[in-house]
Amino acid sequence: MFWPMFAVAMGFLGLAVLGVFAVRVFLEARRLGQQVADSGRRITSAAEDLERAAVSAARAVDTL
Repeated sequence: MFWPMFAVAMGFLGLAVLGVFAVRVFLEARRLGQQVADSGRRITSAAEDLERAAVSAARAVDTL
């Protein structure tokens, strides 16, 4: 009777460990997604700044 109970306990423990790892992976993936979205916004902002600077530089060259 000991071995079947031991096997059930080990199975439950294994599932609990897998559940903890699944939650950790989910949270890290969500955090990575937020960082990617933030990086995308920063890149878009930098591209807009660069475009404005290029237009300003082109106007300055035209006035020379």
